[in-house]
Amino acid sequence: MRWIDAANKYLGLREFKGSQHNPAIVNWLVQLGAWWRDDETPWCGVFVAAVLREAGIKPASAFYRAKAWLSWGQALAAPAVGCVVVFERDGGGHVGFLVGRTPGGLLLVLGGNQGNEVNVRAFEQYRVLGYRWPAGEELPRARSLPVMASYRVTEGEA
Repeated sequence: MRWIDAANKYLGLREFKGSQHNPAIVNWLVQLGAWWRDDETPWCGVFVAAVLREAGIKPASAFYRAKAWLSWGQALAAPAVGCVVVFERDGGGHVGFLVGRTPGGLLLVLGGNQGNEVNVRAFEQYRVLGYRWPAGEELPRARSLPVMASYRVTEGEA
């Protein structure tokens, strides 16, 4: 999937601590028409929107709100590799791209602002609010998630 290929290019990209801000994240904000210009504001939805936009797919209009992705695209009844997955979290939500599962059944998510960087982290399935697929894109044929090496369970997403 072209959006997953685009997302993979940013693995390891981190926000900057302090008064400086990562120019890549600031550039995403400019391109998306955001009214803020820092990497301290939660940017998981910014990452998903920027990657989809780069892949030629229109992102959610309220991309900056993780739970707004629940009304974007097409709902999926079950998880699929490449889908946008929305999670519940204390104080709001979290959004990223589903890329697989651990041997223990945790969902592996490629996302931004996971521990202040773009990475793949493991999430508990009970936190899922919904799975979404880009409108107009061919639905995936295979719905089983590949089992991948275990990753650290996330604790700091926004």
